[in-house]
Amino acid sequence: MSVIRFERRDNIGHIVLADGPSNLINTRFCEALKEAVHEASSSDIRALLVRSEGANFSHGGDVLDFIDKDFNEWRTFICEIHHSYRAIEALQIPTVAAIRGACFGGAFELALACDFIVAADNAVFQNIEASVGSAPVAGGVQRLAERAGRAVAARYTMLSEPMTGEKAGELGVAAFVCSDAEVETVAAKLVTRLSNGPTRSYAAIRALLKAWAGGGVPAADSVLLDITMGLHGTDDARKGRTARAEAMRRGVQPEPVIFTGR
Repeated sequence: MSVIRFERRDNIGHIVLADGPSNLINTRFCEALKEAVHEASSSDIRALLVRSEGANFSHGGDVLDFIDKDFNEWRTFICEIHHSYRAIEALQIPTVAAIRGACFGGAFELALACDFIVAADNAVFQNIEASVGSAPVAGGVQRLAERAGRAVAARYTMLSEPMTGEKAGELGVAAFVCSDAEVETVAAKLVTRLSNGPTRSYAAIRALLKAWAGGGVPAADSVLLDITMGLHGTDDARKGRTARAEAMRRGVQPEPVIFTGR
């Protein structure tokens, strides 16, 4: 049985870490994640949820798998993990990570590859790499800094301090924080809402955020019109404008619109 699997439920995809209780990141994890991301990208899902079975999202790297890799094997392994994480970011749909229990090392970096993190208040995020003489190798330093600022990123990566889910919410790392028992429900409601939303609008917003991350406001401004103007003539935009115009004529708030992504 695969340590990671892809499931589809209606128009929502699930990448499920299924090697509990630790869901360690190792060669099998790397190969299975690559396959799951490919399945997600080749489907016509409208939102993706990354979650785990069991009490923990992941305890991070499997040292017993790493310890005998030589330099070239290690570099190739990390490149492949990195590629899968960036492939999740490259999807044209919104992505959500549901985090309970431990979320250590490369697992924290996997969560940061998603648009939204839904975290249990007692979850524990930790960049453990510096504590063993290494450093985050799959984009975690810069993505944590992007969400919470340089000082926060330096503290939690250089000092390897644990960050609770509650603190992650306070710092802007997690978008939603709830009790451990509510994580799956909150994440499911969020991903369902996103899957029924204007996915082309979401893709445009994600592209602007990527441009901003790479070069700040000027970089995002330079591509703003090219990214957003094409939305004007879409079926979704016409549907949304029509619903709002009719509501304005009646003097009421518009009802939620279910979009088709066209």
